[in-house]
Amino acid sequence: MNLEHSEDGIVQRVRAMNERVVSFQEQGLYFYNQAVSELRGGARVLVNGREMGMFASYSYLGLIGHKRINKAAIEAIERYGTGTHGVRTLAGTLTIHRQLEETIAEFKGAEDAVTYTSGYATNLTVVSTLLGRNDYVISDKLNHASIVDGCLMSGAKFLRFKHNDMNSLEERLKSVPQGATKLVIADSVFSMDGDIIDFPRMVALCQKYQAWLMIDEAHSVGVLGKRGTGIEEHFNMPGTIDFKMGTLSKTIPSVGGYVAGKKELIRYLRHASRAYIFSAALPPAQAAAANEAFKVILDEPWRVEKLGANARQFIHGLRNRGFNTLKTETAIVPVVCGTDEAAFAMTQAAQRQDVFVLPVVSPAVPPGLSRLRATVTAAHEPAEIEHAMNVIEAAGRKIGLLDGRV
Repeated sequence: MNLEHSEDGIVQRVRAMNERVVSFQEQGLYFYNQAVSELRGGARVLVNGREMGMFASYSYLGLIGHKRINKAAIEAIERYGTGTHGVRTLAGTLTIHRQLEETIAEFKGAEDAVTYTSGYATNLTVVSTLLGRNDYVISDKLNHASIVDGCLMSGAKFLRFKHNDMNSLEERLKSVPQGATKLVIADSVFSMDGDIIDFPRMVALCQKYQAWLMIDEAHSVGVLGKRGTGIEEHFNMPGTIDFKMGTLSKTIPSVGGYVAGKKELIRYLRHASRAYIFSAALPPAQAAAANEAFKVILDEPWRVEKLGANARQFIHGLRNRGFNTLKTETAIVPVVCGTDEAAFAMTQAAQRQDVFVLPVVSPAVPPGLSRLRATVTAAHEPAEIEHAMNVIEAAGRKIGLLDGRV
């Protein structure tokens, strides 16, 4: 098909996105897909030949490059090779896969766990496998896209409640016909805002209305709880989540996703979820790295403590400098810029001073709430955080964000 002359819907969408990308590239304001050529000590990276402080990483506990984790991955390659030769159900299950799932179950205080090849695939397949057309799924309005897609794919009646508003959730639960199957699902820590779900009240409502509960802990493992095991530990409410979902690519320096829960539920997912049945197994090195990472978190609790201190320094420091960081309580710190243009200008100014932050703009966030989505990790030292905040403040003053000109 001729892309230049057709008015086909696909062509229109392709053209609109390409025009937007090219426009930002021509202005020097395109910051996505930049190749990091080297990781230096967890908190610093080499990008385009320049060493920069990394303030956009999901490696919350600074575990990338950890010697124990690297050693486990290397040993797995030497034992198993670089890949599996099939799907888990047939010939693709290795001993290391079962070891990883046992480690996850123990870490999460669950009976069993099942792993998938990505966090996105995990949410997509679990929600769509659990629910059908006559069921109801009730989702926080700001849940991750993978949750939304899983809800839509399930064919269930899809209800959303106002972000972190438990009165709104209760209204939705009341609207479901008596006796209908219902699943409540929410992020534990929200990936764009950094705030924590009102977990105690959500649990109480699920118990009151006999709803299943699924929590996405992609951004809370290693972040919440004294030992970093997640939101149940944070609120001292063990065993209150039916489906404990998480990723292996953020705090855990590998790739993949998982769900932990009762053994009967996990057995069902292992035999009914398409992303398990029809996707190749995790590569052995990645499974081994993830397996060791969970153990490192428990063996090195100082990392969780340091992350908490670093997050508090970053949040309070930016707020004291006049920035709007919304309601974050975690290592995800939004620096609200308002317009897309202001977010791009802030990014450009910060990166020119070797602070690697990235913009998040509409439609990923609502219009008027474009931002830097900055993060800190346990690998940062207080002086590095102070320097980054000074650079961000100077950028804000340069473009007029702090004096109201934007």
